[in-house]
This record gives sequence, C-alpha cells and structure tokens, in this order.
Amino acid sequence: MSKIHRYLPNSVPEIKEKMMEDIGVSSIADLYSDIPDELVYKGVLEIPGPSTEAEVKAHVSGLLEENATLRCPPFMGGGVWPHYVPSVVDEVVHRAEFLTSYTPYQPEISQGILQSVFEYQSQVCELVGMDVANSSLYDWSTAVGEAALMSSRITRKTKVLVPDLMSPLRYSVLKTYTEPAGLSVEKVDHDEITGLIDLEDLKDKVDGDTAAVYIENPSYMGFVEENAVDVGEIAHDNKALYVVGVDPTSLGVLKAPGGYGADIVCGEGQPLGNHMNYGGPLLGILACTHDNRYIRQMPGRIIGITETLKDQRRAYTMTLQTREQHIRREKATSNICSNQALCAVAAGVYLSLMGPTGMRELGETIISRARYAQRKIGEMPGVRAPIFNSFHFKEFTVSFQHKSVDEVHRELRANGMQAGIPLTKQFPDLGETSLFCVTEVHSKKNIDSLVSVLKEALEG
Repeated sequence: MSKIHRYLPNSVPEIKEKMMEDIGVSSIADLYSDIPDELVYKGVLEIPGPSTEAEVKAHVSGLLEENATLRCPPFMGGGVWPHYVPSVVDEVVHRAEFLTSYTPYQPEISQGILQSVFEYQSQVCELVGMDVANSSLYDWSTAVGEAALMSSRITRKTKVLVPDLMSPLRYSVLKTYTEPAGLSVEKVDHDEITGLIDLEDLKDKVDGDTAAVYIENPSYMGFVEENAVDVGEIAHDNKALYVVGVDPTSLGVLKAPGGYGADIVCGEGQPLGNHMNYGGPLLGILACTHDNRYIRQMPGRIIGITETLKDQRRAYTMTLQTREQHIRREKATSNICSNQALCAVAAGVYLSLMGPTGMRELGETIISRARYAQRKIGEMPGVRAPIFNSFHFKEFTVSFQHKSVDEVHRELRANGMQAGIPLTKQFPDLGETSLFCVTEVHSKKNIDSLVSVLKEALEG
C-alpha cells in the first residue's frame, strides 16, 4: 500500500508517476534493472516497530553485546590499516567549524576550511614530491580510477598497464571506472622470486597506445618496488604517463615518487589521522606535476592562496573552478566535492603534528616491528614469511605449508586475534597464503602473542 509522507513530497503517487514518465520508466523496479534477478529479494521485509527510543536503544545495545573483542590490534591491512591517531586530531576535526562546514563556494565566509584544506594540499605535495594536490578523493581505489581517466584525457590513449599483484579491490574499482570510458586495463607479470614487476614483460606490453603505467609502492604484498626508476623510464620512453600509488606512512623512509619520475601520484590517506571505521570513510590522495594540461584534467577541489587588493591580506579560494560540476555539470572532470574535506583536515592536522622527523620515526618504527614479526613467524616450521625475497614495509605475506588459511584464521579468531587477509581466492598461485600487517600500534608483546597463537594453530 502506497503511503504519503508529509515531509517527503516525492512520496505523492502523482509526483512519482510524473517523475517516472519524464525519465522514461514505467516502475521504480526499472531503475534497478541492471541488478541480476537472482539477487533481488522478492518477499516482504518484516521490519518490526514502531518502537520507542528506549526500546530501540535497548535492542541495539543487546546486539552490540554480542560483538567479540580483540586481545590486541588487528594484524590486517590491505588498504585500511591500524594506526595511532593523536588526540589533538580528533579534538580539531570535531570542532563545529570543521564538522559542519560544507562546500566553500563563498570564500569570504569560508576562510577557515579553505586554509585547512590548502595546508593539507601543501603537505601532501611535500610528502609525495609533487607540485599540485587536490583536496582529496574518496579513497585510493577511486584515486587510481581517476588517475587512469586523467592520463587518458591528457595523452588521448586508451591502454593502462598495472602490476598483476596490485590490490584486487583497487583493480576492480579501476575496471569500473575505465570500462565505460573505453579504456583497457592490462596486467604486467611479476618476478617469481622477488615479486617485483617484470621489466621485460612491461617492455613487451607497453606501446604507442599506452596512456599510463601504474605501480604500487609499497606493493599490495608489502614489498618495495625497487625497479621504480626503470618502470618510469620505460613508460616515458613510450610517451605514457607514470602513475605511482603509495602508502603515505612509508614516505618518511622511502623516496617520494616525485623523486623517481612519477607524473601522477595517488594513494590512501586513512593512515594520516583517520581511524579505522568499518571500512570508511577513507581519503584518496591525488597529486601531479605542475603542468597546466595535468591540472586542468585533475578531478577534485584545488584551493589557492592570494592577497586581497585593498590591504594585501592573505586569502584563500577555490581555484580553476571551470573543471568542476557546479559550473560545467556533466562536462566536469569529476563530481568529487566536499565529501572528504573533514578527512583531509584530519590528515593535515596529523602531518602538522608529525613533521618530517615524526614521519621518519614512524616509518622506522613500522619497519623495525614488521621485520621482527616476519622473522619470528618465518622461524616456525611449515611457514614461509615473506614469500617474496624483497624489502618489505608494514605488510608481508605468510604462506602455510601444512594448514589451510581458513583453519589458521579460525584458530586465531577463537583466541581473540584478527590477523591476515586470505589471498587464496584472489591469488591462487600463491597457495595457502595470507597478507599480514604490522604498524607502530603493535607492541613486541602483541607480536609475541600472535606468534604464540600461530604456533598453537599450526600444531593443533
């Protein structure tokens, strides 16, 4: 039975029918025609209620009590990592001025958020070695997709080359972004011993129609791409753009992508002061060199700094707005707007607190603790950690010879530990392998507890 809601004008049947007529559909179900029929629920949802606020609160509290707690921080990464967030970050981003601010179309009343985002962009540029950064995208995955589209618009080419060991989720989103635009995505093989991108295979696959060559450094498997300079040279020799995806916490100890030839840099800003929160919200980093062709094709907000004419006071404003959807609508480079501004502010506060010295100490701490975990796990019989003979940062693969990944994970969870992302489905050639993660929040005691539980799981 159709209901009319007094606060929802579109719930009126006549209005619904008029809207459907204008867009050319006969029913609401037609809007979901691209969803496979077997996935569509045919029954009637049995939603209880209405209930009082007290009843709902009691019900939800009961559900929450069923949650299990972990003995220590999760040893899982793969795109969202456990990192320490200084208290001052939360204190700043929860101020009403930031928490409630929206699109700063009127710069004269939005100087606070504009300055904050400008500072974030400046810090990202310094971190990744680029000249221009936008004020964030949704996450690393969408940043890769946007970088590919951006590369195609700049070069007018349609092929993108990526490593075969790249993040499966990022690869999936990349395909979603590029297929409607007529771009093809092709994987480049890796060296079986080191995991590094196979330079000979790259040379065979790169050609005159290649818009971009993309690498992840560190890779999804955690190893550092030591061929990064060579990959960039091969891309540039074929007049393709060189796109590098990064985990920003590595850049206190690893060379910035701008230092080895990257044209576009993307990455995930969640580790920079943003909590793990059930998969989001995340923070997509996107930066490029100071070339007008690149900047004009970059999606997302860019904040500029200038001076007032009257008394030369510092002023901030959104710049190059002709790239954006509020002016050009469907002709804009993207529809990204202010959705991630609060996450960008958090990252800006975090980077301001850390500074170059703090980022270096963070990177060194992560390397030290991850290497300790690698060594302790790798010493166990029937275990290989890592499986690739390369330098790793934060994440590393663990291969089990006599137990399945599922068996090991069940034992870990039974002991209050969440460790490793199973790779058996996405990368079956790697065998019974998981991707483990160690950061600065994992103490030696935490790592020793993990090793102890792993031993029990393997011996059981």
